[in-house]
Amino acid sequence: MAAARVLRRGASWARTRLLVQAPGARLGWRRQAHSGPGGSEVHGKHRCFRKGLAFSVLSYLGYEAYVLISRSSTVQADDQSDILDQADYLYGSGETEKLCHLLEQHKNSENAQLLWRLARASRDLAQLSQTPPEKKKALTYEALGYAKQALEKDPSCFAVHKWFAICISDVGDYEGIKTKIANAFVIKEHFQKAIELNPKDATSLHLMGIWCYTFAEMPWYQSKIAAVLFATPPSSNYDEALQYFQKAEDVEPNFYSKNLLFLGKTYMKLNNRKMALLWLTKAKERVAHTEEDKQVQKEAQELLNSL
Repeated sequence: MAAARVLRRGASWARTRLLVQAPGARLGWRRQAHSGPGGSEVHGKHRCFRKGLAFSVLSYLGYEAYVLISRSSTVQADDQSDILDQADYLYGSGETEKLCHLLEQHKNSENAQLLWRLARASRDLAQLSQTPPEKKKALTYEALGYAKQALEKDPSCFAVHKWFAICISDVGDYEGIKTKIANAFVIKEHFQKAIELNPKDATSLHLMGIWCYTFAEMPWYQSKIAAVLFATPPSSNYDEALQYFQKAEDVEPNFYSKNLLFLGKTYMKLNNRKMALLWLTKAKERVAHTEEDKQVQKEAQELLNSL
């Protein structure tokens, strides 16, 4: 109980801390980490801003809470609000395994906010380099199962639709080309629903742009398979992809290194050298906080050299 009390007192600091952390390889914390009442994915982001003035007083308490969490294999919580606070703190701290352990205790929950976080945590655990292939596959399917449960509990939550689409996309890697193409329709539907529910979520816009870009450059052999399997196969173009990438940037400028990169790549596909140079330069010069950011910088430099 002492750990729970300290953790609750330190929750404000935890949420404040998320505001200053850099986006990571998991699509970036600012775009996916939180979901609040009514399905808005701002559970931590806005509340931590309101409580940001308490940072200096609460920083020690937050650190003490983190130490207690790190020393314990089980994190106690008195109610669902505390669980969400703990989950967001662990997520922002990169404690993927502890986060999974916390949320798995509530896998039968009726709360969609817990379930989509569990889907995300399971997916993140699957993405870790040290996760064995068979475990990775199992976690990928588990993540989709949790996302389905969340969708059943609250179809009005945009984060639920976003993570359901992401998890379906991951499972496609194990299902073969026919299923993967068929899933593309479902993925698009749920990304669009996420955008409809929250048009200010930059990640959903970015991911819809990725969907469009992927089908705009679909290899010819996949296009032929799709044409055989479906009367109207999934398709898109670079202009459509550009619109989503630009909307994402308008909503939250410089929010994600990959969005900058794909703006540059899309302009290259559209033979607009001037704009391609602009966005690729931004991607190259953006401060790298994660391994993914460094990879983006490298690719942006290579593309700049080719122009």
